[in-house]
Amino acid sequence: MRTVQPTAFPSDAFVSSVEVLAKAIRAARTQARLTVSDAALVTNVSIQTLVDVEAGRPGVSIGKILQIADALGVSLFVVPAAKRELLRSHLRSTASSESAK
Repeated sequence: MRTVQPTAFPSDAFVSSVEVLAKAIRAARTQARLTVSDAALVTNVSIQTLVDVEAGRPGVSIGKILQIADALGVSLFVVPAAKRELLRSHLRSTASSESAK
């Protein structure tokens, strides 16, 4: 059986592109040690859909992407652009204090 090597979440929580979201979804799957086929079962999507999402390919519906993200424990938040930097700063400081423990 093939071992799944964990990958890192994006260092910045701001989803600025499809590729950033794809990286977060892949990180959640690999850190859970799920193969693509196991994760497809858990998320209730086809293997090809999951592969396309993790590759950042356009064409997968936002509904499917949200379904996959939710099933793998990736949270998405919506904030006004004017508060984006405040939230980013808060998340960074929270992550720093958590890692210091």
